[in-house]
Amino acid sequence: MSAVAPAGYMDRIEELLGEQTRLLMDHRCKGIPKDELHLPGPDHVDRVFGDSDRKPQVLVNLQRLFDSGRLAGTGYLSMLPVDQGVEHSAAASFAPNPMYFDPENIVRLAIEGGCNAVASTLGVLGAVARRYAHKIPLILKINHNQLLTYPNRYRQTLFASVDQARDMGAAAIGATIYWGSEDSDRELEEISAAFAYAHEEGLAAILWCYLRNAAFKTDDADHHTAADLTGQANHLGVTIEADIIKQKLPSHSAGYPALNFGKTDPRVYGELLTDHPVDMVRWQVANCYKGRIGLINSGGASGGASDLAEAVRSAVINKRGGGMGLISGRKAFQRPMKEGVELLHAVQDVYLCPDVTVA
Repeated sequence: MSAVAPAGYMDRIEELLGEQTRLLMDHRCKGIPKDELHLPGPDHVDRVFGDSDRKPQVLVNLQRLFDSGRLAGTGYLSMLPVDQGVEHSAAASFAPNPMYFDPENIVRLAIEGGCNAVASTLGVLGAVARRYAHKIPLILKINHNQLLTYPNRYRQTLFASVDQARDMGAAAIGATIYWGSEDSDRELEEISAAFAYAHEEGLAAILWCYLRNAAFKTDDADHHTAADLTGQANHLGVTIEADIIKQKLPSHSAGYPALNFGKTDPRVYGELLTDHPVDMVRWQVANCYKGRIGLINSGGASGGASDLAEAVRSAVINKRGGGMGLISGRKAFQRPMKEGVELLHAVQDVYLCPDVTVA
């Protein structure tokens, strides 16, 4: 049985959203209406994957994800990802709160924070798997971009295997593909094969579906978070049978026209997709087979005092857009554990609050 949001939590949401409350809460998506979507719900695994080619054990592990934490039984997900020690350096990640150099504290934060799962590296999860694999679903992130190469480069490299994930009792593997990078074809082939093998071994597969190309960042905007480009990245991700897509929250709509490359359609801009934050997430969801494959948005970097408000805002946008949840790392672990737990609960309460509806 899932938890419930505190009484009057909508008032707290409105307080945190401030002047954006009506913009986000009153919006209705017209380009792609909600009745065309496969929305999150308690029966998601049966309804969406029951007719798929996924093996029964994959469905078991997906159900484990949906039946864990404070959001159990809702169809929504709240995950704690901590692989930033590799992706951003341990010093940059853990100096604000050195207790998280210890892998056990990472898993404790996920459990006390009511998360559905914890995603981390082979070293982190392997250090404590025998104690915790039966207490919270583990997601083994099998590839990373390590930044000790000089000069820095953006290249996802395998650090772990599907077999290691299976043997430690993980429910799923996670992987990143840098779409748009020179290395993307190699990563695509490697991770597509890993996902196929994970499904063969009964594990779910989650794709960190990111864009990476220096040309995508211009003087006018950072198009790594454009809704149309990230939407296409999502569409490539579901094509290799990711069971869940992780994507950054979109910041603007028109990356293709601004960069003058690729193929799009004029009807996308204005008719199907606008610059409204909820519409932009709706476009990301549409590219995930209209929600058959759940979209979780990332919580973004830690910014200090505004983290709670930003995390709640992200959750509201994701939920109203038809997304499946939020994956919040640095905002939670770069602060004392009590505050990290409170932030994770505040995000989860958005998904538990019946007043926050799909637009």
